[in-house]
Amino acid sequence: MSALAHVRQQDRQQDRRTQILDAAERCFARSGFHRTTMQDVAREAGMVPGNLYRYFPSKDAMIAGLAERDRLEIAADFASLSGAPDFLEAFKALGRKYFLEEPREKAIIALEIWAESTRNPQMAAMRAAIHEEVHSGICRVCSEAQHNGAVHPGIDIPAVARLITMLSDSLIKRRAIDPDFEAARDIESVINLIGAMLGGACISGQNSPTTHTLIAGKRS
Repeated sequence: MSALAHVRQQDRQQDRRTQILDAAERCFARSGFHRTTMQDVAREAGMVPGNLYRYFPSKDAMIAGLAERDRLEIAADFASLSGAPDFLEAFKALGRKYFLEEPREKAIIALEIWAESTRNPQMAAMRAAIHEEVHSGICRVCSEAQHNGAVHPGIDIPAVARLITMLSDSLIKRRAIDPDFEAARDIESVINLIGAMLGGACISGQNSPTTHTLIAGKRS
């Protein structure tokens, strides 16, 4: 097989994997992880089940594929923040992408994975690894921005990163379980709060021990 033919074959295989993962995502969001069968995914993807197993031997493998796809996207988005001319605006735009512009089905699937993690040790390890990577990514880009003067110098970056991940998890849960959740209003409020924290608004002239301790990393 020529090099060009090999590349084309790899591209076709990747396109097929993407097609299957997109189908699995729709099925899991619609029916849940346990109620969805491999046959359901194959039908959604427009292929026979036997061909599906060539790419993904199980639903767990599909979940792992979805998680890895999201992980790579998050890593690329964090990397894009490094050269942003306005870090705080770029960071808030990233928040809008994940919590407002992404379809609600993404939040539903995240909740499915979290629930499965309480029963499946492999799923729990995968979820924990992604969570740690997100936390580390936030610390990395915010520390770089702090060094460049775009984030307040008094901010305790790891503490803020933990708070951001907790707020993010709460938004994901709320979007997943509440179809009437006013995402545009409430998510924008959270994003603006995070921007204010990174800009130092929560430690400038404030006397609240709770807020000051968390953001500035001090002990009361």
